[in-house]
Amino acid sequence: MKAAIYSRVMDESQQANVQLFFDELYRQKIEPVVFLPFLEQIRHFINLPGDIATFSLAEHLTPEFEYIFSLGGDGTMLDTVTLVRDKKIAIMGINFGRLGFLAGIGQEEVREAVQAIARSTYVVDKRTLIHLDADFPMFGNIPYALNEFAIHKRDTASMIKVHTYLNGEFLNTYWADGVIVATPTGSTGYSLSCGGPIVFPEAGSFVITPVAPHNLNVRPIIVPDDNIISFEVESRSENIICALDSRREIVGKNVSLAVKKEDFRVSLLRLSENSFLQTLQNKLTWGLDKRN
Repeated sequence: MKAAIYSRVMDESQQANVQLFFDELYRQKIEPVVFLPFLEQIRHFINLPGDIATFSLAEHLTPEFEYIFSLGGDGTMLDTVTLVRDKKIAIMGINFGRLGFLAGIGQEEVREAVQAIARSTYVVDKRTLIHLDADFPMFGNIPYALNEFAIHKRDTASMIKVHTYLNGEFLNTYWADGVIVATPTGSTGYSLSCGGPIVFPEAGSFVITPVAPHNLNVRPIIVPDDNIISFEVESRSENIICALDSRREIVGKNVSLAVKKEDFRVSLLRLSENSFLQTLQNKLTWGLDKRN
């Protein structure tokens, strides 16, 4: 069995757990194929075979790969999704970062994570993606996101007006710094920090959340994900910012934008004992008395 290994950055303080991870892969007879820039970072402090296989592009992830491990935080997971694309490769995120809503498996569970792959004892979560259409090419051949699509004003520019439509029918005009459309997965990310609700991953919905709205009666709204959400933007600046997860492009304010549910989903793997409710409780410290 082959498994791809992706990470953006790793430091020597995490050496013991990274070494344990690779040792367990070999113990379970799983051949690692490592993202080349990551391998170059860790070669000097991790004991690995000299002939270990590598990859550097999404195109190198051929159908022989069933799994990819994402070692890092949620940003690393979002990068991993852009590598996997519509391939039938399941993603297991191990949290070497900070909060870790997506990468929900802790460093102390690396051995259990590898064993779950070897024994097929994991749980598969199918996650919806959001797809962007525009009247000129944007974001190359990756016009989708796991967390959210966002429209922003440029830097110190005045607020923008975002006319928003559901299936061509007018919804609202947002006078704001921007607007976010989040998937259920993304509802615990940027949208949450802007006052949006938490949505369960299996909910068939999008969350539309304004960023710093001028009108105080404007609130986030949940809409079914079979809607096409389109936008027209007015701005005193000539350009606006469009973002898909952590990727962004600066475009002219007259661009026509629409988002919808992507035709495919990604598979995120978790250990059987880690549920979404437990993740909320652990990451947001729900149910704990923090007054003392």
